[in-house]
Amino acid sequence: MTDTTFEPVRKVVTAIPGPKSQELMARYEKAVPKGITPGYASVAEFAEGAIIRDVDGNQFIDLGSGIGVTTLGHRHPKVVEAVKAQADQFLHMAAGITPYELYITVAEKLAANAPGDFAKKAFFMNSGAEAVENAVKIARAYTGKANVAVLDHSFHGRTNLTMAMNHKSVYATKMGPLAGSVHHAPNSYPYRDGLSGEEAAARTIEFLEKRIGAVDLAAVIAEPIQGEGGFIVAADGYYNKLIEWCHANDVLFVADEVQSGIARSGKFFASEYYGIEPDLITFAKGIADGMVLSGVLGRAEVMDAPLPGRLGGTYGGNPTALAAANAVIDAIHEENLCEEALRIEKGLRAFFEEQKTKTDVIGDIRGHGAMFAVEFVEAGTAETTKKPNTAAVKTIVDHAFANGVILLTCGSYGNVIRFLPSVTLTDEQLQDALSVIAEGIAKL
Repeated sequence: MTDTTFEPVRKVVTAIPGPKSQELMARYEKAVPKGITPGYASVAEFAEGAIIRDVDGNQFIDLGSGIGVTTLGHRHPKVVEAVKAQADQFLHMAAGITPYELYITVAEKLAANAPGDFAKKAFFMNSGAEAVENAVKIARAYTGKANVAVLDHSFHGRTNLTMAMNHKSVYATKMGPLAGSVHHAPNSYPYRDGLSGEEAAARTIEFLEKRIGAVDLAAVIAEPIQGEGGFIVAADGYYNKLIEWCHANDVLFVADEVQSGIARSGKFFASEYYGIEPDLITFAKGIADGMVLSGVLGRAEVMDAPLPGRLGGTYGGNPTALAAANAVIDAIHEENLCEEALRIEKGLRAFFEEQKTKTDVIGDIRGHGAMFAVEFVEAGTAETTKKPNTAAVKTIVDHAFANGVILLTCGSYGNVIRFLPSVTLTDEQLQDALSVIAEGIAKL
């Protein structure tokens, strides 16, 4: 039986990965396809809060949260209690056949927490990619148009349609042909393009008008904070002008908040930072703190466009996952978790602003709340060529892992370290992790 008693601190007791992890990874390589080879070779045994313990007894401060999923931390007590209680009632019920109250309750709560003073509806699926695909279906049904536009540096999933929507070709290599009627427009990337929000929006709109034409465009789909692309935060006013153009031309604006939503950014939805009201919002990851759930939320009249039976799926809105989501939403408000996300941002920003005075390889520091990133560049180029420094990222990430800190990377150029910690990460745990990162930076 797994020992569930432990002190929530970083602890390194073997070389990492340890012998038990190495043995299990040998089995992993024989049993699991190479396409999902993990970035780290330590095998998890137990997790709680912001700490993961591996099979060798090493304890890691988890600054990745399973790619932004366990926003409330591993095994948050309210979530665990809710899942156990639901398991005692029923484990599965196809909502399209026999509805249940939790489905209604969570849809109502999401609508109440989303921007926009208009009637909203929501429904549930399993993965972020499914949510995005369904948003495209809804947009096409509502507008009667086929084309959709996404932004440069975007990531939307690994299904056939969402692979076509991604910026990086690596996710679709040798997997074509991909879905059509998808167009990639320039985005706002303040650190690299130097454009104001209005200037960047004008560039995007010019592309949309010339390359597609509004008459044939169903939706513009954008991440309020771009995830895999490097946690890019658009310049002020960019999304406002883009939505203004969309609504003037009968084009829907879809906010892909799979990674940025559900208190991750310090707001319930990151769209709130821009003062925008998306027509549709996709959500997943943090909504159920580790249980499998995603969905689409949006204007009631838009959501009602698909005919009966055109939306749904066997497992969409699993009861245990919805029980977790219900607990997550309540905990966000009861425990002031948006404020906790901002607390973490404050600690991260102060640390990296100080580091930037000591080294010239830190090019840009950006993000909101517990969705924070640092872009590294070659020495001497932070304010000139801004050449991506992937070697620096590797050095820091490798050092952190060897010393019990889990970091994630991202960015179209592979030169960004992203921080997606649980918002319940303590100040002591954060400072301990940052001390390890400082050691890694010092090695550059």
